[in-house]
Amino acid sequence: MHYPKAKQKLIALAVASACAWPALAQAQDQTRQPDTGQTALSTSGSSGDAPVASVVVTGLRASMQSSLNLKRNADGIVDGIVAEDIGKFPDTNLAESLQRISGVSIDRSIGEGSKVTVRGVGPDFNMVLLNGRQMPTSNLGDLNGRAFDFANLASEAISQIQVYKTSRADTPTGGIGATLNVMTARPLDRPGFQASVGVKGVYDKSSSNLPGDVQSGDRVTPEISGIYSTTWNDNMFGIAVSASYQERNLGYNTASVSSGWKGPFRGDENNWGAIPLPGAPGSENITNRPGPTDVYSVPQNLNYAFSGVQRQRTNGQLTFQFAPRKDITTTLDYTYSENKIQTRRQDLSAWFNFGPSTSSWTNGPAAGPLVYTEIINPANSDIAMGGADFATKSANKSLGFNAAWKVNNTLKLELDAHRSTAESMADSPWGSDNVLGTSSFSRGNTTADFSQDFPVLSIQGADFQRAPQQVTGSAFRNGYMKGEVTQTQFKGRLKLLEASELNFGLSATKVDNRSAFSTMQRDTWGGATSPADYPSSVWHAETVRQYFDKIDGSGNPNLFNNFYTFDFGQVRDLAIKASGRPDLYSVKDHWDTDQRTEEKSKSLYLQFNTDWDTHLPLRTALGLRYEKTDVVSRALVPTATSISWVSQNELPVQFGDPSFTTLTGKYHHLLPSLDSDLQLREDMKLRLSYGHTIGRPRYDQIAGGVVLDHLARLDGGTGSQGNPALKPVKSKNLDLSYEWYYGKQNFFAVGFFKKNLENYAGQSKVDVTLENLHTPVGGAFWNEALANGCAGADTTCIRNYIFRNHAGAAGVTRGADDASGNATGTIVGQPNDPVAKFRITTFSNQKKADVKGLELNVQHMFGDSGFGISANYTYVDSGLGFNNAGIGEQFALVGLSDSANLIGIYENAGWTVRAAYNWRDKFLASTFDAAGPNPQYTESYGQFDLSVNYAITPKLSVQFEGINLTNETTRQHGRTETMLVNATQTGPRYMLGMRYKF
Repeated sequence: MHYPKAKQKLIALAVASACAWPALAQAQDQTRQPDTGQTALSTSGSSGDAPVASVVVTGLRASMQSSLNLKRNADGIVDGIVAEDIGKFPDTNLAESLQRISGVSIDRSIGEGSKVTVRGVGPDFNMVLLNGRQMPTSNLGDLNGRAFDFANLASEAISQIQVYKTSRADTPTGGIGATLNVMTARPLDRPGFQASVGVKGVYDKSSSNLPGDVQSGDRVTPEISGIYSTTWNDNMFGIAVSASYQERNLGYNTASVSSGWKGPFRGDENNWGAIPLPGAPGSENITNRPGPTDVYSVPQNLNYAFSGVQRQRTNGQLTFQFAPRKDITTTLDYTYSENKIQTRRQDLSAWFNFGPSTSSWTNGPAAGPLVYTEIINPANSDIAMGGADFATKSANKSLGFNAAWKVNNTLKLELDAHRSTAESMADSPWGSDNVLGTSSFSRGNTTADFSQDFPVLSIQGADFQRAPQQVTGSAFRNGYMKGEVTQTQFKGRLKLLEASELNFGLSATKVDNRSAFSTMQRDTWGGATSPADYPSSVWHAETVRQYFDKIDGSGNPNLFNNFYTFDFGQVRDLAIKASGRPDLYSVKDHWDTDQRTEEKSKSLYLQFNTDWDTHLPLRTALGLRYEKTDVVSRALVPTATSISWVSQNELPVQFGDPSFTTLTGKYHHLLPSLDSDLQLREDMKLRLSYGHTIGRPRYDQIAGGVVLDHLARLDGGTGSQGNPALKPVKSKNLDLSYEWYYGKQNFFAVGFFKKNLENYAGQSKVDVTLENLHTPVGGAFWNEALANGCAGADTTCIRNYIFRNHAGAAGVTRGADDASGNATGTIVGQPNDPVAKFRITTFSNQKKADVKGLELNVQHMFGDSGFGISANYTYVDSGLGFNNAGIGEQFALVGLSDSANLIGIYENAGWTVRAAYNWRDKFLASTFDAAGPNPQYTESYGQFDLSVNYAITPKLSVQFEGINLTNETTRQHGRTETMLVNATQTGPRYMLGMRYKF
C-alpha cells in the first residue's frame, strides 16, 4: 500500500497550496474549461485527460476547509489562511490575519499589526516570500532590520498566506521561526471572468482624542478596492488587475521614560545619579532604600506625547499569463505598494539632573521607584514642551517572470526571476523626523509617581507668566533606506518509479541594502532664543488628563495637568527669524552616515520524496541545501573632531568631513531537512520533522564603520560599530505533531517543537577612547572649580566658575546669563583635558539558546447550525531569560511569549460573523533601552475584534468591522513594573463597507 498521491494533489491544487511549485502545478494539472467561473482540476498527477472534479471555494466555511486541507496535505508542518473568494481576504491587515495562526504573534505599530514573531523567534528571523520570491525590506522606524512590514501590503489581492514552520530544501533561507509565503491572485487559477469592487468608510476613534495642534484630516476616511480577472482564447491568455487605496487618520498618546533609566546601580554604589548612601546627606529622605546588593535605576525624564497620524496606502498588481500549450505556462507580474505617513506630535516632559532627591522603593533584589522627587530650589529648571511635524513614505516594487514546463509525465521544470525593491524616505522638506524644543524655565520640585499603570508627573512652582515659553534646542533628522533583491531560481521535479520523485534546483540571489541618515541638531536646550521672540498667541493652552483616561492612575489629582501646544511651522519660522540661521532648522543636504551592504548568495538543493509501501502509509521528504554567501559592507561615517559642553549634562560631539570604510565577510552552510508523516488511519497523521535553518544578521550588525551618537553626557558618549564577518544564526529544529481530521472542517492538532540556536550575535558594549577627542569633564578648569568649593555633581556651580574666571580662555566661550543668573556658553575640550570615553555597541557570534514549546489547535463546526469555533494556544519556553537583578550586558531571547486565539464563527442565511479574541502574554521586547543595558518587557495584551458580513444578494454584500472594540491600552516596563518604559492609549476602529461581485 502506498500513499494516495493523486488524491493528495487534488486537494492541494484545489486550495492552491503547492508553495514551491504554484505556477507549475497550475499549468500541468489544470484542464481548460468553458468560461463558467469555476476551477476544474485534474484528479490525476500523471495525465491531463483524466476525469475532473470542480471545486468552488466560496464562503467562510469553505475557506476554513481549504486551510485545513493545506495543513493536512503538505510536507512538513504548515498552517495557512485561504481567501474565501477572490478579492476577499478575511482581515484588512495581513499581520492581523497571521496572528490567528498558532505560534504566530504580532508587533503593533500605530494601532495595527506590522511584524510577526513565530514560535518565539523575532521578526528579523522570519522569511517573507511573495509568490515564492524573497522580498526586500525597508523601514525608517527600524533603519537596519530585516523584518518585513506587513502594514505596507493591502489584503485585497491576496489569495492565501502559507506559514511553513519546518525547514524546506527548496525554500530561500532566512526563516528560523517560519517562512511565510504570500500568494496573490492568478487569472489562470480561476478561468473565466472574475471581478469585484469594494468601498469602506473608516472611523478611528483615536483620531479625535488628541490636542488640536496634532489633529488633522477628516474623521471618516475612505477605502476603495477592486480586482478584475479574465481569461480568453480557451484559457490560453489571462490577465488580472487589482488595486486599492486606503486612507486612515488616527492618534496615539504615550506616557514614557523616553530617555531610559539611569543605572542600573547597586545599593552600595555612589556613582553620579545614584541615591545617597546610608548616612550621607539626603539619605533620611529615602523610604525602603534598596539594599547593598539590590539593583535599582532612576528615571532620566518623564514625557507625555500626543501624536496625530494620517496615512495613505496605495496597492496595485498586474498579472499576465500565457499558456501556449497545456504543458507550458508563463507568468509576468508587477506588484506596487506605497505607504505614506504624516505625523504631528506635541509633548510635555521634565528632565532630572540627579541633584538632591527624596524617593520610595519596591523591594529588591531588583528595586523600582514608587515615587521619585528631585528637589529644585529656586524654581528655574525647564518645563519642556516639544513639537514635531514630519512625513515619510515607503514604496515596494516587484517585477517577476515565471515559466513552467511539463516536459513529459516524469519531468517538470520551472524558471523564476524577479527584481524587487523596497524604499523608505522622508516625504517632508523638514525631514523624516524632527523636534522643536520649547521650555518655560519655572520648574521647581519635580515628582514622578510610578505606583500605578500611568506615571504621574507633579511640578511645583510652575509659572508660565513669570517664565514664558521660548524655543530651546532642536533636531532635524533625515533618514533613507533601500533594499533590493535580484533573484533567479531554477527548479525541477523528476518522477522516479511509481511513488517517488526527486526535486532539485539552484538559485542566485543578490541583496543590496542601503541606510543613510543625517542630523542637524542644535543642543541649546538651556535656551537658544528669548521669550520676547514669540508672541503669546502662538502658545495654545492644553491639559493632559483626558488623553489618558483609559489608563489607571491618570485621574490622580497631583498630575501636572497644564501645558502648551503650538503650530510647528509657525514657531519654526519665528525661531529662524530670531536666530537668523535657517540652516539650523532644516535638514542637511548630505548624509552624515551612509551604510551600504551587499550580499551575494548561491544555493543548490536536492530533495527526495517517496511513499513507502508499509503497513501504515509513510511518506518521507529528505532534502539537502547548500548555501554560500559573500558580504561586502561599505560605510560613510562622520569623523569626530571635538566635544563641546553646552549645558549641565549635554556635551554634543562636533564632526568634520565623513569618510568611507569597507569590510568583508563570507560563510557557507549545508542545511539538511527531513519531513515524514505516518498515516495512523484515514483521518489521523503523525508527523516528525528535523532540519537546519539559518537567519542572517541584521544590517546594522554587519555594517562597517564606527558611528558616534551626537550627544555625549558627563560620563561619556555612545556609538555603534557593525561586524560584516558575523555568521548567521543557525538553528537545529525538531518538530513532532499529531493531527486528527474528524470532519470536513474539523480538526484537532497538538505539536511539540524545539530549536537549538547557535551563533547568535550578542549585543555588547565596549569602552573605547578616541585619540585627539578630549572632554572638559575632569579637565584642568573642572578640577580647579572643585578645588574652589563646587561639589562633584553640581555642574551649575562648575560651569559658573569656569565662565566667570576663564572667559575667553582656549575653548571657553561665554554667553549671556540666563533668567536665573547662571552663566551660559560653551566649553570645548582641549588637548590637555582627558580623552573622552565612548561606550560602543558591537556584535560577535558568541551566544547559544534553546527554544521549545507546544501548540494546541482545534477547529470545529457544529453540524449544519452555522456555528463554529477556532481556537489555539501556544506555549513557548527558553531558559535564556533576562536577569533583572544583573548589571551589564546580557544575552536573552526577545519575543518569547505564550499566545492564544479564540474565534467564534457563524455563517448561515447570508450572514457571516467572526468574533475574534487574540491574546499575547508578557515578553521581553529588548535587552537595551535608551540609556543602556536595561530590559524592556511588553506586558500581556488581549484584543477583541468583530466582523459581520451580510449578503443582500449573491453579488452584493455589506460589511461591518470593529478593531480593538474594548479600547485596550499597551504598556512596557523595565526591571520592575514600576519602571515604566511607556504606556500608550489608542482607541477602537470601525469600518462599514459594501462589496459587489460581478
